[in-house]
Amino acid sequence: MQQARRQETVPAGSFGHEHRPLSGPSTTYPGWPQTVKHRPWKGVIAAALIAGVIGGGVGIGGGMLFADGSSADPVISQHDPVTGTQINAETGTVQYAAGKASSSTVDIAVRGSRSSSEGTGVVLTSDGNVLTNNHVVSSGGEITVTLPGGTKKTAHVVGTSPSYDLAAIKIDGATGLNPAELGKSSALTVGQSVVAIGSPLGLEGTVTSGIISALNRTVQVSGDNGQTVIYNGIQTDASINSGNSGGPLVNLDGQVIGINSSIVSNSGASGNIGLGFAIPIDTASRVANELISSGVATKPQLGVTGTDSQSGAATISSVVGGSAADQAGLKTGETIVKVGNRSVSSFADLVAQISANAPRSKITLTVADSAGGNQREVEVTLGSEQDKTAETADDASVQQQSPFTWPNGRLPSDR
Repeated sequence: MQQARRQETVPAGSFGHEHRPLSGPSTTYPGWPQTVKHRPWKGVIAAALIAGVIGGGVGIGGGMLFADGSSADPVISQHDPVTGTQINAETGTVQYAAGKASSSTVDIAVRGSRSSSEGTGVVLTSDGNVLTNNHVVSSGGEITVTLPGGTKKTAHVVGTSPSYDLAAIKIDGATGLNPAELGKSSALTVGQSVVAIGSPLGLEGTVTSGIISALNRTVQVSGDNGQTVIYNGIQTDASINSGNSGGPLVNLDGQVIGINSSIVSNSGASGNIGLGFAIPIDTASRVANELISSGVATKPQLGVTGTDSQSGAATISSVVGGSAADQAGLKTGETIVKVGNRSVSSFADLVAQISANAPRSKITLTVADSAGGNQREVEVTLGSEQDKTAETADDASVQQQSPFTWPNGRLPSDR
């Protein structure tokens, strides 16, 4: 499971100062400019400017000041591309995917009185519905969206889904936008090529490419306000950096298969090291549909609290009366070892696997005794709950109503 940290000082519901990892690498949301070290970036710009001045000086001294008015034939020549792929992109190439998805990708800047953030969004409808990360807009403030052609427009929040770190915004007065084509994350395979698009460090329309490194990663991202998001993520080595949050991860057909959300970085560093995570589009599209339709999303309900078992699964500490778990006959002290065909490695992993399912869907749990023996399969019809707030260690009422409940009332990242 990837331990996580968030990167911005904002009000509750967003993510705080950069944290040092509890152990090993840390995961961070890539949408926060506060952690962007502007001096190194300015250094790059300054170096470019200095190089230009020096080059200009040499050119003036060696050419313009001593030119005799004569011209010489060029020493070198240029050629058109042999294959033509640099001019006409073909389906199944990074160039094609980038061109197609970029026309449906926007930059999002949020400016508040006390904080600001910048991220990316995916256009879902021609009249301006856009999907992004909740942590991009949760700080509050004026939202400015930059369209692919450079036009800037204001926008407002339609609804948020804190437990999934997703949000829908609506661009004011938008018409004729190009909606993204959404794919299916259930069809993904490890090793296939993908493209990430976003605005790292404010550089709009930046394209990076890589592969899907792994699927079904349990990703845990936690801020200093105690708020935690756990999701079942797509791992990619396509470079994702600050400003990419909420942008699309697409396949080579240009279909969006994930929403970029978090990265793992070395201790004390915020740059990409080839470990990025995206929210699967199968989950994101369900949440987006609900947010656009009603302004509120739902999440599945199992109705247990628990701990990590000694055998590496999830032990049930309590079962909420009347919950989906109670109706299915789950008992305190039992251990959940599988969800469907996937093994459960920890209680947080159970949370991630449950969250990947739609509310009211039927799943099969493999349940064992406290020692991991006497296994049996149990069919559970998950409950449904409005996703108004992410779970916190202090919110006991939410803990008693949601599968997003933490071991012994503590968040997995608490120490």
